Amino acid sequence: MIPALSNRRRFADLSEQEILALAISSEEDDARIYRTYAARLRDEYPASARVFEGMAVEEDSHRRRLIEAHEARFGPTIPLIRREHVAGFYARRPVWLIDNLGIERIRDEAERMEHDAEAFYTRAAARSTDARTRALLGDLASAEAGHGELARTLAEEHLGEDARDSEARNAHRQFVLTWVQPGLAGLMDGSVSTLAPIFAAAFATGDTWQTFLVGLAASVGAGISMGFTEAASDDGAISGRGSPWKRGFASGIMTTIGGLGHALPYLIPDFWTATTIAGIVVFVELWAIAWIQNRYMETPFVRAALQVVAGGGLVLAAGILIGSG
Repeated sequence: MIPALSNRRRFADLSEQEILALAISSEEDDARIYRTYAARLRDEYPASARVFEGMAVEEDSHRRRLIEAHEARFGPTIPLIRREHVAGFYARRPVWLIDNLGIERIRDEAERMEHDAEAFYTRAAARSTDARTRALLGDLASAEAGHGELARTLAEEHLGEDARDSEARNAHRQFVLTWVQPGLAGLMDGSVSTLAPIFAAAFATGDTWQTFLVGLAASVGAGISMGFTEAASDDGAISGRGSPWKRGFASGIMTTIGGLGHALPYLIPDFWTATTIAGIVVFVELWAIAWIQNRYMETPFVRAALQVVAGGGLVLAAGILIGSG
């Protein structure tokens, strides 16, 4: 038997008292999770935070009804049994992972929680031999199934059109600050700064393999440097730019991709074929950067194109001249 599972009980082996105790602890946990969501969202999404606070209140009412049913049948002492004590029982995502979830993912997570709870109460009701307990568990299964409607009702109450627009703007702003901005900076650095060493190596040696190795080293080195620089430059606590590790990852990966784009063609043995393809890749990269600046940073496309294409062209020309000399 697997050690991690050896001390777990099967759901089929639980007594009715243990099932009620499990339901009580589960409702308590869910209420705490919803309040954690609310606390996490309160500053940036206050309306959604109120929705989750309302759902936590609903879970509290379920817990009280379950405790009353337990006291009526088994007395005031409730056995300690939690989800992790039952093999195969549904698990909840650790609350610290919500920092990695956007507002829509958190709402989806809440919907999954309600679906899991409904399935549990349906199974628990089928196991119960007491009419009142069976009725209560069936009612709770229906309530959990209807929590989607509760969420919509609470959303209509707290999430008016203005609140939804405000939250959508905040979510877009956070996405841009955490992912797009550092990723764009990395892509620009990787695409432009590696042009000179790669094309200088190409025209100086005429050796495609050596050129590829130079490009690979320049791309990976620049990616590591940019990633650590971005992560260490700002912890996001004051600027609101989000997790430094997310920003560092975005910057580092995009820097490496930007450099590898025009290094990989030099895996082709023929020098002029590789160089022609690399030049086409550079052209595509520079215009993609201009498009991203226009799409997410609201930079006028003509200005972005002139800045990026002109700058990249100068760096490319410098690399070719240095390599040819």
